[in-house]
This record gives sequence, structure tokens and C-alpha cells, in this order.
Amino acid sequence: MDIYVVKSGDTVGNIAGAYGISAEEIIYANQLVPPYPLVIGQALLIPIGEEAVGRQIRINGYAYPYIDDWILQQTLPYLTELSVFSYGFTPDGTLIPPALDDAYMIAQADAFQTLPILTLTPFGKDGQFNNYLIHTVVQSEEASAALTGNLVDMVMQKGYAGVDIDFEYILAEDRDAFTAFVGRVAEAMRSIGKQTSVALAPKQSADQKGLLYEGKDYGGLAKAADYVLLMTYEWGYTYGPPMAVAPINQVRKVVDYAITEIPKEKIRLGIPNYGYDWPLPFEKGVTKARTIGNVEAVQIAVKQGAQIYFDERSQAPYFHYEEAGVRHEVWFEDVRSMQARFDLIMEYDLNGAGYWQIMRLFRANWLLLASQFAIVKQ
Repeated sequence: MDIYVVKSGDTVGNIAGAYGISAEEIIYANQLVPPYPLVIGQALLIPIGEEAVGRQIRINGYAYPYIDDWILQQTLPYLTELSVFSYGFTPDGTLIPPALDDAYMIAQADAFQTLPILTLTPFGKDGQFNNYLIHTVVQSEEASAALTGNLVDMVMQKGYAGVDIDFEYILAEDRDAFTAFVGRVAEAMRSIGKQTSVALAPKQSADQKGLLYEGKDYGGLAKAADYVLLMTYEWGYTYGPPMAVAPINQVRKVVDYAITEIPKEKIRLGIPNYGYDWPLPFEKGVTKARTIGNVEAVQIAVKQGAQIYFDERSQAPYFHYEEAGVRHEVWFEDVRSMQARFDLIMEYDLNGAGYWQIMRLFRANWLLLASQFAIVKQ
């Protein structure tokens, strides 16, 4: 694979001719839309030569049960694991299945030799992470045991390959109890030949302050679980100021700290499969960004005639446009920003990556990934 950045006067046909490949190959790899216009600064994945088989890595992708069937089938060949989002629970440890039946996702994962994973989240009635619910369960021997037992039963009943524990905003006072809970679940899963992973907020030091960080013991959780996912995204977020979702300089700081606490063979790098479109000017507490797909972002740039720029420090693309008198700033991911993350995985020799989330197809990402790594399957 090669990455080509569009210049003034470029067309798909001219670029294809320069590389000695068909225009259709470029169109397919980059999900271009007829009549296939390009914008200056757009990064294209160019499929040239034969695929090089690199070292083995494990790739996880999160998805809701309402994922489009075609997108799921297009993505599953590139996944080691499919994390179904998500199962909740009550204060007494009773499991709450997803609103939509997950049997189809499990069957599709099996068909593509991908491991289906049950994702456990502590969502309250408002659909938000609820640290009181976490506190109630992890601090109760009875509720913790009941939830663990119910997870074992559900995993066996549905045919899941394991559990992913995604708890956020854990109270500092619940840090050790949460670690003990993860250990209990992992031990129960291992007893039936299943795996356990845990999602970690992107800490950059052991004593980092804040509700996202103080309840997560990197070292203790790494000892308890089989794998950890570093949630290295959301620096740029819905209610924050415009910036890259996952600036590589910040991501590197997280990995630098993580490897001091966690064996690298257990670490998966979180990768965002989305971007944001902010209306300007940004006003804290008022401005709300719109979540967009990476392919959609380029289509917006094409429609608006915007030039795409690439920030070298964060290794992320961005552009501006104006619509209905409102100026916008867009940050998203392209093959250049994905390559920066793949380079980080190789540099630190990590276990692999986890994508939040796979609801939108970003084919160029998957083709680039497969050209550099051998993705572990069942």
C-alpha cells in the first residue's frame, strides 16, 4: 500500500495512471462517490504490489446490535474479536441484555472466525455511566458474586468467547474493589476456558487526578485481566474545543506510562473510527460538535470545496468550511493518522488494537492494517 496526498489538478484517473493501476481500485479502497471528485490535501490509499505479511496482532471492534449487516460482514474479516455493546446490570447483579437481540452478531462472528465478546457496562436509566451502580456492586460480596455467576451463565448460554469490562468514572474509593471484581470475573472466565479484558481510561501517570483516572489501577487490573484496552481517544470530544480526537503525541504519553505498569503483550491501543464537526466560535458549555464518519468527513470537504490540512504534531487531518453563515472546524481520521497508530503498535510491540467503533465502514483503514499485520483469527 502507498499513501498519496491529492494536489491541485489531480484526478482519480491521472493518479491511477501514475501508479499503473485501475481507477476502480482507488475508488473501491477509498469509498469514493461518483463522479469521484477529489479535494486538495485528501489522503488516498493506493493498493500497489502484493500484501506483506507482518507480525501477528489481535484486533477488537465494538459494535451495537443495530449495526448494518453489510458493514458488519465487510469488517469481520479484519477482527480477532467482536465486542457486542452492551450488557448492563442491576444493583443486585442481575444482567440486562441489549435492547436488540445479539444472537445474529454472535452467529456472524462465528461465521467469520471472529470471537464474540460480551461487553459489560454500568449504564444507569439515563444511558450514562453510573458510578453509584459500580460502587453498589463492587463493594457488595453478594452482588459481585451474583453478577459474576450471571456472566458465566450468559457466556455459556449465548456462546460468547469472553467478557470485556468497560466501567468508567469509577470513584477513587472503589479502585481496589473494582480491581478485585475484575479479578473475580477473570478467574471465573478462565475456569470455563474464556477470556477477560478491561477498558482503561488514558492515564499518563500513576497519580493522575480526575474521576476518569483515580479508580483505575493499571498494574492491578493488568494482573487480573488477560488483555487491557487503552481508551486513547476523546481528547477532542462532543462538548470540548475543536482538536484531534486522538493526538498521537498524547497517545504516546499514555503508552509510555502504560508499559511501566502493564506487560506490552497485554496492551491494545484504542483507535477512534470517527471524527467531529464543530460549529464556531466555540463556547464552553454551549457548543456541541456533531459526530461524523471518516469517509463522511471527506465528502463534506468535497461538497464545501474545503482544503484538507494535516497537523504534524497530532498526526491528524482537519479542515474548515462555512455553511449558512456558520464557520465549521472538522477533525477526523485518515490513512495517515491510522498509519501513525500502526507505527506506534509496531514500535512498542503491543498486543494489538481496539476500535471504537465499527458502525461506519472505513475500508482504507482495514486494507492498510491488513497490509502490515497478520490478524489473529480463531
